[in-house]
Amino acid sequence: MSTQHSTGVSADDHELAGEYVLGTLDAAQRRALQARLADEPALQAAVQAWEERLLPLVDLVEPVTPSAQLWWRIERSLDALTPPVPRQAPAPWWRNWHSLSLWRGLAAGGFVTAAVLASVLVTREMAPPPTTRFMVVLVAPDDKAPGWVVQAGSSSRIELIPLGSVEVPADKALQFWTKADGWSGPVSLGLVTPGHRLEVPADKLPAVQPNQLFELTLEPRTGSPTGKPTGPIRFIGRAVQVL
Repeated sequence: MSTQHSTGVSADDHELAGEYVLGTLDAAQRRALQARLADEPALQAAVQAWEERLLPLVDLVEPVTPSAQLWWRIERSLDALTPPVPRQAPAPWWRNWHSLSLWRGLAAGGFVTAAVLASVLVTREMAPPPTTRFMVVLVAPDDKAPGWVVQAGSSSRIELIPLGSVEVPADKALQFWTKADGWSGPVSLGLVTPGHRLEVPADKLPAVQPNQLFELTLEPRTGSPTGKPTGPIRFIGRAVQVL
């Protein structure tokens, strides 16, 4: 028997609402959930709770204007989609997920990942999703402020995406680590340049597992001298399967 979440929905529906807000549902799942939203206030509350939890990340990203070519690709792809028309009533923003004006508004407010999420949605309309997909939000241990996002899927790479700038002393460096249950110790994924995206080939690592640990530690400028974390943890999080 499924447990109830504080929003009044089951734990499964609460997780589904989170994936809906993240944009990781496939087209059929998204349409099914949108149809339910019209008549299920508890599910609406769950979606709103996830929005309030995730949208503050907008303030952590520097504003970036996507190129005209990228907007043209997004607009062409969105025009090709034909989601069901809801009942004639003022629609909350989540009913306009495929609206180009919504994406422009998010980008103007500093939501750089809007273009990334749009590309994900378009890709899911045209091709089968990967068999597994994991996401990690790396947060600072002291105040739980999110600083990085880790994405991993069936492709043999792990992506580390910054959500803002990070100050690092001149004689220090951030080093990226991961450890899954059963491993003898953390494995280094390389040094990280603050504010820059990092793609790590993962073809020599076991597949990412649920609850796998990822962290960034402060190490000497050339990296840990021992091959294991030696400095303080700056950001940490665990993998959650989102598809």
